[in-house]
This record gives sequence, C-alpha cells and structure tokens, in this order.
Amino acid sequence: MSDGFRVDLPALEKASAGINMTLEDLSRAKIDTLQGESSAYGHDGLASAVRDFCDRWEIGVEHLATDGQEVAERLSQSVQDYRRADTGAADRLNGILQRTTGLDPAAH
Repeated sequence: MSDGFRVDLPALEKASAGINMTLEDLSRAKIDTLQGESSAYGHDGLASAVRDFCDRWEIGVEHLATDGQEVAERLSQSVQDYRRADTGAADRLNGILQRTTGLDPAAH
C-alpha cells in the first residue's frame, strides 16, 4: 500500500534558479585569462601546457553548462507539469462536488 508522495515545488524552482545563476557566473569567469604571453611563463613548454589546460577546461565547462541548462529546463518543466496536474485534479473534484444536477455521486 502506498503512502503517496509529495513534491516540494518551491525547492524544484530554487534548484533550477540556482543552476541558472551558477551558469551565469561561469559565463563571466573565463579561464582563458590565465593564458598570457609565453614569455610571462618563462618557459615555452609551461606556456604550452597552460594553454592546453585552459582549452580543455573551457571545453569541459561548455559541456557542463549544456548539461546544467538541460537539468534546469527539466526542473522548470516538472514544476509546470505538477501544477497543471494539481489544477486539473482540483477542477475535476470541484466539478463533482459542486454539481447541482444528476445523481449524487456519494449516494452509491
């Protein structure tokens, strides 16, 4: 027998907003600012390693941002779907309880 379940819609909305804020912060904090002139590192090999690291880091961040955006969108869509289902169920229940004609559904 099921005890039912509860969905904390404000928590889903907060999670979605938090992901979006993090993605916005990530878009402003580019790691490519670490890449300087090779002479700033004093060694061509080190400068090349830093460039390679920054390039790979940016690719990883882009993938995370894409995945994060998808998660945020799905959380928002879930909130909308739950609200639509709750409203539909309430409307059906109210329609039954407020019916003024026909058989009494509680009489059976």
